[in-house]
Amino acid sequence: MYKILLPALISLTLTACGDVAKLPIAAGMGPKPELPEPRSSMIPTVNIAKAIGWSDDATPQPAAGTQVNAFARDLDHPRWLYQLPNGDILVAETNSPPKEAGKSTLRSWIAEKYMKRAGAGTPSANRITLLRDTDGDGIADQRSVFLKDLHSPFGMALIGSTFFVANADSIVTFPYHEGDTSITAAPIKFIDLPGLPLNHHWTKNLIASKDGHKLYVTVGSNSNIGENGMQIEEGRAAIWEVDSQTGAHRIFASGLRNPNGLAWEPDSGALWTAVNERDEIGSDLVPDYITSVQDGGFYGWPYSYYGNHVDVRVQPEQPDLVAKAIAPDYAVGPHTASLGLAAARGNTLPAQFANGMFIGQHGSWNRNPSSGYKVLFVPFADGKPSGAPLDVLTGFLNKQGKAQGRPVGVLVDQKGALMVADDVGNTIWRVTAASAN
Repeated sequence: MYKILLPALISLTLTACGDVAKLPIAAGMGPKPELPEPRSSMIPTVNIAKAIGWSDDATPQPAAGTQVNAFARDLDHPRWLYQLPNGDILVAETNSPPKEAGKSTLRSWIAEKYMKRAGAGTPSANRITLLRDTDGDGIADQRSVFLKDLHSPFGMALIGSTFFVANADSIVTFPYHEGDTSITAAPIKFIDLPGLPLNHHWTKNLIASKDGHKLYVTVGSNSNIGENGMQIEEGRAAIWEVDSQTGAHRIFASGLRNPNGLAWEPDSGALWTAVNERDEIGSDLVPDYITSVQDGGFYGWPYSYYGNHVDVRVQPEQPDLVAKAIAPDYAVGPHTASLGLAAARGNTLPAQFANGMFIGQHGSWNRNPSSGYKVLFVPFADGKPSGAPLDVLTGFLNKQGKAQGRPVGVLVDQKGALMVADDVGNTIWRVTAASAN
């Protein structure tokens, strides 16, 4: 019956406002964002930008003093980037894994329709592609399938001669030799990660410690606010610390609804992450954020947000946990879906981008008007955010509010260019100073 009613329901909800933001996006940014009272409505705010891709030679709009070109086009949902020591760029072409058989619900069926509208409703390519620029002109002229037949791959890391890949439900390893353009060896399972049932936040990222002894792995929640029960959240909404030799692991930090990007801040040496906060309490709540990550730290999810701001939807409440919840360091706007994170040190862009973090903001669905859909820069000083954010790449939404692209992973390459994976535009963008190649 619901399949008969759904077309009308989807049409209604896709155009339903739910509520409209009362604050400018800037109010939800910075070290002390404005946090108004939560708002709820019978129909949640659903404002999804229809994915249309880029036409002809159109590009995003770069910041003053910079320029942008397509490093590689015609990819299949490029989401995450990694650079090998020899300069080769790896890109995970990936999408969500198949859902568990027999678990379809009205909510999940509607969600699938939303995903298709947003450009995410296609099967995962399940591969990592290698891109090489042999003549140094800023455009990849060699392309090869580096790894195939993966399971919704995302994070990547090379330690010595071992290449680690974070699939949607495990970390697997492969042997790597410098200069390899493809790997045909079978994957070796290193450790399991939380997967089915549901696997709501399926993207698993990882980063190696400077000495290579540890891996830090992001595992997002299996829900918005624990509505599927906390048993199914075991090991989730967390960053794991994993011994890169033995696979022994522990929870390094928890209460992080959906951590994605990971980066080492070069002055302090601290681990930073980009986190997607909760939905459905208004267009102005809750800001996504970037934050340093404390060993043993608890960041509130699902019981509270931004320290001790209790989410009354979550029952029973846990006042003891809320009391120790750590407030994030820096808000980057409500519902921006901030995924990519890269330390800026070593880039060759203009001076205002010399020290800080680049953030790939995939873009909102639960805010009216839209937020995100850009690459943002947060300046740092002495290891901490030190000023207002700056736009690096904009124009991913056109004047009609349709998505020409959606930025995800960001990377500062060995030549100092900023690389951006655009999974709707199926392009890797390369940002440089205006006078550079």
